[in-house]
Amino acid sequence: MNDGRRARVLRAIVEDYVATNEPVGSKALVERHGLEVSSATIRNDMVALEQEGLIAQPHTSAGRIPTDKGYRMFVDRLDEVKPLSAAEKRAIARIIERPVDIDDMLDRTVRLLASLTHQVAVVQYPMATTSQVRHLELVDIAPHRLLVVLITDSGQVEQRIVDSGMPLGETDIALLRDAFNEVLHRTRLDRVAAACDTVSVPPGLRDVAAAISEVVTDLARSTRQDRLVMAGTANLARSGRDLGAHIGPLLEAFEEQVVLLKLLTSMVAETGRVSVRIGRENPVESFASTSVVATGYGTDDSEAKLAVLGPTRMDYPTTMAAVRAVAKYVSVILSE
Repeated sequence: MNDGRRARVLRAIVEDYVATNEPVGSKALVERHGLEVSSATIRNDMVALEQEGLIAQPHTSAGRIPTDKGYRMFVDRLDEVKPLSAAEKRAIARIIERPVDIDDMLDRTVRLLASLTHQVAVVQYPMATTSQVRHLELVDIAPHRLLVVLITDSGQVEQRIVDSGMPLGETDIALLRDAFNEVLHRTRLDRVAAACDTVSVPPGLRDVAAAISEVVTDLARSTRQDRLVMAGTANLARSGRDLGAHIGPLLEAFEEQVVLLKLLTSMVAETGRVSVRIGRENPVESFASTSVVATGYGTDDSEAKLAVLGPTRMDYPTTMAAVRAVAKYVSVILSE
């Protein structure tokens, strides 16, 4: 089979399904996309794409729809993120220029992004990236209980009790304390989670170390006072058919911002680069029918992320362009 034509067929199926929310048949593909081959040839290509797991047939007599794998190939094969029109750029600049304060700017930004994409928009408050861990202390306060104390170089102190799940002697506690301080000392707060993954302890202490890592990551996040602004949740109503049974848990996840924060933190979203997670690529089950398009924004000493969330049946080129463009404008305003 012609690989180039197969890629065009997949692209056409994605574009038509996103536009119509209906399974796509071979005859429609030939008529709409000028593929210059017969419907029978396209059907053979569709069978091959289905065997590769890129498309699926929801009903015996229906056309095909893209799978998560198909969307991923479509996104990966986008030659570049299409630029917004001059009118769209002017609209972005007009809406978010001259903000009263940071709250006003982020409120405008998130509403603009939801309006441009017709999805749910999420913007994280920019936080200073210079704060670092000075020291981590572990205090034995009761059987199976440790007090975890995180101290930053700015003098902030956060503490929380963790259940060790096992009795620990002074030697064990000292070993754990030294192991964590070895990787955390002078680590930026936004990189604490990654640093905790590198902690090395004896096999018998790994479960305890994992429990401490989770608490330390949350403490670092609390110290940074991460906050999110959200808009466009009403757009989920029209996506009910796409999200199915996931819409309830998804709304609950939106209410629990810590879930969204963890999701955004886990994404590689550097300023100027757009990152896309599709369906079950997301580690949280609530987002199994959802795609997340995110990027970073900010300045040299302040950074955060903004994102758009919606069903996997998403206009990826337009959404990626909007996310990138809005992030660029907000970064410019913050640097002024």
